[in-house]
Amino acid sequence: MLKEQLLTAAVTGDAAAVREAVIEGADVDARDSRGRTALLLAVAADHVEVAQILVSAGADPDAPDAQHDTPWLVTGVTGSVAMMRALLPAGPDLTVRNRYGGVSLLPACERGHVEYVREVLKTGIDVDHVNDLGWTGLLEAIILGDGSERYQEIVRLLLAAGAAPDLADNVGVTPLEHAVAKGQHEIADLLRAAGAGRA
Repeated sequence: MLKEQLLTAAVTGDAAAVREAVIEGADVDARDSRGRTALLLAVAADHVEVAQILVSAGADPDAPDAQHDTPWLVTGVTGSVAMMRALLPAGPDLTVRNRYGGVSLLPACERGHVEYVREVLKTGIDVDHVNDLGWTGLLEAIILGDGSERYQEIVRLLLAAGAAPDLADNVGVTPLEHAVAKGQHEIADLLRAAGAGRA
């Protein structure tokens, strides 16, 4: 009963009910039928206060669900900087990978979450992490982005953080080649300014 109270309250953002369940002894890492903990449910719905309560109670930011999502990884999907900050005190594993082999930086680059990218790069996360598709955050922003200002800013942030401008995908196509092929002229110029294509 406590488990259901905790999970339901996490989904709905009922911080008082979450706190009550924790005080009454609920297992903070109990899971629903899809393997999702209360913290993962709270993160997915961006219920920051609930997440803070759960983190204070010792909830695991790296507990994976059935599809290998964890609370920390989901912050990269939602792009919530407030949630990312709520989870950092729990000491999340910055190297944990999603089902595509990516760290939290990659879905944030794909989805154009500028402020998340800006903040997560301050944690020391690997700016050149390569996922199972052979893509880095830089490649995600170019291949899956639309070249708009927010994706240009993500490219700027990644390059400023030391991203390798010529790190190619697993078939040898470089970020610059992808940008040119997609007509992303501003991004191509940013890459060239960072030294891309000089080799």
